[in-house]
Amino acid sequence: MKAVVINKYGNRDELHMENIAIPEIADDEVLVEVKATSVNPIDWKLREGYLAEMIPLKFPIVLGWDVAGVITRVGQKVQNFKTGDKVLARPDLTNRGTYAEYTAVKEDKLAMLPDNVSYEEAAALPLAGLTAWQGIYENLDVKSGQTVLMQGGAGGVGIIAIQLLKHIGAHVVTTASSKNKEFLEDLGADEIIDYHDTDFSTVLSNVDAVFDTIGGDTLEKSYSVLKDGGRLVTISGAIDEKLAAEKNIKANSVWLRPNGKQLTELVNLVSEGVVKVIIDSTHPFSEDGVKKAQEVSESHHAKGKIVITMK
Repeated sequence: MKAVVINKYGNRDELHMENIAIPEIADDEVLVEVKATSVNPIDWKLREGYLAEMIPLKFPIVLGWDVAGVITRVGQKVQNFKTGDKVLARPDLTNRGTYAEYTAVKEDKLAMLPDNVSYEEAAALPLAGLTAWQGIYENLDVKSGQTVLMQGGAGGVGIIAIQLLKHIGAHVVTTASSKNKEFLEDLGADEIIDYHDTDFSTVLSNVDAVFDTIGGDTLEKSYSVLKDGGRLVTISGAIDEKLAAEKNIKANSVWLRPNGKQLTELVNLVSEGVVKVIIDSTHPFSEDGVKKAQEVSESHHAKGKIVITMK
């Protein structure tokens, strides 16, 4: 099969199209013919070698950990999926990712793809969507009427998180560039703070919860706007236990766990029109196409997800 691989860590020039073997599947896995995948920051961070110690993978490495496609083979112990099923998944982190014509996925990571959701939309959903889902439902315990600050609302995670928070009934404040104001209002954001000219920590207080995707100073300042007993979750840094203790804040740093049941609930919300998938750009499955897709991701200027399509 064709796959875009890296044989050593480095810049985008290390991405090469090669012919490699179709993955073998275990008894609890299915083989998915990839119809679309997407780019996430973890892809190029791993390519650059930043995550080599935390995620040690053997070369050659096929990057990519979002997939939408069709099952072409099922393992002996697979019970709920069959050949021909249209599915989406965030597979386990292995050296055989989704920048390839085929990828292996464990059954418990799979979700059935509704007929009214495209492969491109589905491929854009798993990693960012599950990160938003787990941050909100497993950590922030948001109730209707509560105020939540979403740091980085126009990013892949923020876009899904804002919509989930509005579905719960929260009052959503988000930080973003002013150019994204109308876009974020359309998603349901109630207040947009332009981080270019306003320090959010000077205009907000008594917030019930913060979802941080930025880290650094933004994360550190986020503690100050929370009410006593508030909640904070970050995907971009370590928790400051001292600051959290001072204000009785429940704070967690989260790392996504692939979960087919949660992904099923999420893609069903997309099918029902509750959550919109926003795609920044689509790129062809080719060496140049994958390089360009990663370049867009590295620019930090994408509005929505960056999709690679096999068409």
